[in-house]
Amino acid sequence: MPEIDKVAWIRIEDGCVLSTRSRGKDVWYLPGGKREAGETDLDTLGREIAEELGVVVVRESAVHVGTFSAQAHGHAAGTVVRMACYAADYRGELRPESEIEELAWLGYADRHRVSPVDQLIFDRLRAEGTLR
Repeated sequence: MPEIDKVAWIRIEDGCVLSTRSRGKDVWYLPGGKREAGETDLDTLGREIAEELGVVVVRESAVHVGTFSAQAHGHAAGTVVRMACYAADYRGELRPESEIEELAWLGYADRHRVSPVDQLIFDRLRAEGTLR
């Protein structure tokens, strides 16, 4: 079974989680992306967040929230995305960059707007009481 290896940032403020939408897409995703050869989780997280949102992830604040797997949105049946998720502080001002068209703070009511793996994460965050 093909697997896509990704790392994502979980940033929660006021009970909502930061999400991004790429140009031409109608589904929202947690910010992050695919690992490049030789990168650690935190290397990938820092590079992707800088590229997508123009901020610096504070590596020493990073905490592994969990690793989630689900059918990869927009890929052939059986293709799984495996996403290691981290919460972390950041420096700078959030702004959409690169392929990101917009960012938004989503609550649990927006669950239907996100990818399948993000839906699992929304469920977990809701069960923990951190996502309203």
